[in-house]
Amino acid sequence: MSVSVLILTLNEEANLPGCLESVAWCDDVVVFDSFSTDRTEQIAREAGARFVQREFDNYSAHRNWALRNIDFRFDWVFSLDADERFTPELRDEILSVTSADGADGFAAYRVRYKNFLNARRLRRATLYPTWLLRLFRPGRVRYEDRSVNAHPHVDGRVGALQAHFEHHSFNRGLEHWFHKHNLYSSMEARVCLRELAHGRLDWRGLFSRDPVRRRRALKDLSFRLPGRPWLKFFYMYLFRGGFLDGTPGLTYCTLQAIYEYMICLKIKELKRRANGLPR
Repeated sequence: MSVSVLILTLNEEANLPGCLESVAWCDDVVVFDSFSTDRTEQIAREAGARFVQREFDNYSAHRNWALRNIDFRFDWVFSLDADERFTPELRDEILSVTSADGADGFAAYRVRYKNFLNARRLRRATLYPTWLLRLFRPGRVRYEDRSVNAHPHVDGRVGALQAHFEHHSFNRGLEHWFHKHNLYSSMEARVCLRELAHGRLDWRGLFSRDPVRRRRALKDLSFRLPGRPWLKFFYMYLFRGGFLDGTPGLTYCTLQAIYEYMICLKIKELKRRANGLPR
């Protein structure tokens, strides 16, 4: 065994049992909780996981605190959300690359995920593949100062894994999805305004071979385009083939367009507030 698993939670009694079951092979599972009021703590402790709590402020500060203050048993950490699941293929690949002979000088690895809606995998609607940095040496990673979708900075080489994890973001129903994305859209709107005021578009990033840099540059470009919700819907549903996922694909692409519209509305509201205008 050569890897610890870090699971972030807030009132995840519905998702946590399945997540913990998928990492039952791991000898060091840490549930990093934001003071849940449901059975999250009980479920974590009954499964043998370590339980650490911290009041949530924003994603970058929260994750950086975990990397600085949690004493992980192993040199490698895989970060997992409660609505995500390990696969046997990912477990085997990670145990291989983090072994003494397999690490090969890397400080972190990116990994893709398979997204599900009502137990059906969305193959085209989710802009697959999206690469996320989830496996890393904790002393070699720090997250940028960004309240949502914070980008991790890595001191060292970054590799890519071939296996996937699973993301079941609708396990708790649409009410929870809307609640979560209402919070996300508020944070995203504030970040967007700050970046539009002070940041410059990464034109070279639009053509970068680095998928993370390219995706971020495309997102920054989208902030500057009119009709952003419609553009995202047509891009995901028609250009990227979301319609091939049937009704779940239509549902997912529509929800993503709604999320973008929420961000746009909140940006306008923040601008009105800044100019002393009524909401």
